[in-house]
Amino acid sequence: MESFATHPEFCPSCGTIFPHLDKKNDITCYNCKKVFPAEILGDQTVEYTLHFNYYDPEMLSRKKKQKEEDEPEGPIVERKCSKCGCETMTYATLQLRSADEGQTVFYTCTKCKSKEVENS
Repeated sequence: MESFATHPEFCPSCGTIFPHLDKKNDITCYNCKKVFPAEILGDQTVEYTLHFNYYDPEMLSRKKKQKEEDEPEGPIVERKCSKCGCETMTYATLQLRSADEGQTVFYTCTKCKSKEVENS
């Protein structure tokens, strides 16, 4: 195959995107298996940031509480809650019974988080 002009991050022989440098600071093309020196990349630099997972139970409980307060659990419909009288509820549907029967609708009050089930 004949070489062609390409960006430094692509193999000049086959056009495949280059993988990362190996331990010898060479680049071996995934496709054509040709080995190129790192200088083929030119003066490119790569920057990256490592983000470590940190477990903070207090932060997680704050996030969970904030999520419960801020985000509804699904689409909102006008339906009166039988427990607190709130006029809006969210809902989710599942097909729990046989296919020729209706879906089961799970409603959740946006105010008191009370749950109701309706077989439609």
